[in-house]
Amino acid sequence: MKSIQFAAALVATMIAGSVFAQTNTPNIDKRQEVQQKRVAKGMETGALTAKEATNLEKRETKIEADKQAAKADGVVTGAERAKLEHEENRASKKIRNKKHNASTATN
Repeated sequence: MKSIQFAAALVATMIAGSVFAQTNTPNIDKRQEVQQKRVAKGMETGALTAKEATNLEKRETKIEADKQAAKADGVVTGAERAKLEHEENRASKKIRNKKHNASTATN
């Protein structure tokens, strides 16, 4: 239950943060939102264990930190954007793999 509350709080924080931040990475912002929902759904259905969800949330938190670092100088370069997209691709694959492995919240 605490893991679900943690995930919900993290999603709310990330959404609120992107409202106040300069939004020059709309595709990354949208992917982060979608991936947060995928993790939350995996927790709800039992497809993700609390440990798996925590690790996936840490990955998303790192991506958010990298995005903020890219925005720090006011310009997100093509290379920075490509790096963020690569990180999102890897995170997406991890979410899929963790949701479809043999571990479940009921094990």
